[in-house]
Amino acid sequence: MTDRSAKPPASNPIAEAVSLRDRGLQATAEEAIRHKQVRLAFQPVVQAHAPEHIAFHEAFVRVLDPTGRVLPAAEFMPAVEATETGRLLDCIALDKALTQLRRTPDLRLAVNMSAHSIGYARWRRTLERAIRSDPTAGERLILEINEASAMRVPDIAGAFMSEMQSTGVAFALDDFGASHSELRNLRTFPVDIVKIDGSFVRGLATDADNQAMVRALHAVARAFDLFTVAESVETAADAAFAADLGIDCLQGYFFAAPTMRPPWSAPRQAHRRA
Repeated sequence: MTDRSAKPPASNPIAEAVSLRDRGLQATAEEAIRHKQVRLAFQPVVQAHAPEHIAFHEAFVRVLDPTGRVLPAAEFMPAVEATETGRLLDCIALDKALTQLRRTPDLRLAVNMSAHSIGYARWRRTLERAIRSDPTAGERLILEINEASAMRVPDIAGAFMSEMQSTGVAFALDDFGASHSELRNLRTFPVDIVKIDGSFVRGLATDADNQAMVRALHAVARAFDLFTVAESVETAADAAFAADLGIDCLQGYFFAAPTMRPPWSAPRQAHRRA
């Protein structure tokens, strides 16, 4: 018999607000996909000791909301990453990145992916078809994945990386150092590049704790013979300090903000590859 005197469970206003926000962001992303309002923004990654030379660019997915406002991935991707919408965004981002590689033979480009997409047939077909049609595409493509995503399916992710590395594709572990377990996982995932999390790079020149963390992360990367990139470099002092520590490349607003106009497509502007 139902106890009519029992009180309904108390609602959680914060959880409800988060759920409502996520549903709104997912709907915005779905509308952007439907109306072909998904774009890429590009940011250079420069050589630490010769920042006038670009090692590669990173491509970030963007969606436009109904008002035309550009939403960065950090706003909507957490809400859609594990959904079909997330898979479609990964497919679109990869396809657009590969189009840029096809159009610009001396370009090297990194694009983000989720481990959820490894088994997604459309995403795999897009990647494999591009590599078959252009033997240089794999050698100029970097797939970025963060540890939290890769650890959802570690065996599958590791096998996928090994398989694609045989075609020349490189892999970057994003937000390196943000998770305490990441160091152990360097043995699990055959990555080529580690991107040191920006939380340790901002204020690097003056923050002793960040200096100790970046030194330690750089030492671990070197022990595994991995290429290092410092993310979120925002000042000349932080750039100089990271370079002095031996970091290979730097990325951040100090050098350039992401732009949806590919720099290599500008008239009379030559793209320089490291």
